[in-house]
Amino acid sequence: MPNVTISVRDNGPFLVSGPLTITDAEGDNFDLGEKETIALCRCGESKSRPFCDGTHKQCGFVSAERAS
Repeated sequence: MPNVTISVRDNGPFLVSGPLTITDAEGDNFDLGEKETIALCRCGESKSRPFCDGTHKQCGFVSAERAS
């Protein structure tokens, strides 16, 4: 099975690395091009959801989860 990694960025997006497919609610795939790493929005304010566009820096999003 291919190795996919999801990293949580403090006050920012989820970084997803590895061979992946992202599918919407209707079963259609988002075009990821040849990207090996993508950033998924966590703040909910991105204009390009589900992808991060950096808006978290302006909207005051704060989150710093740690694994336990």
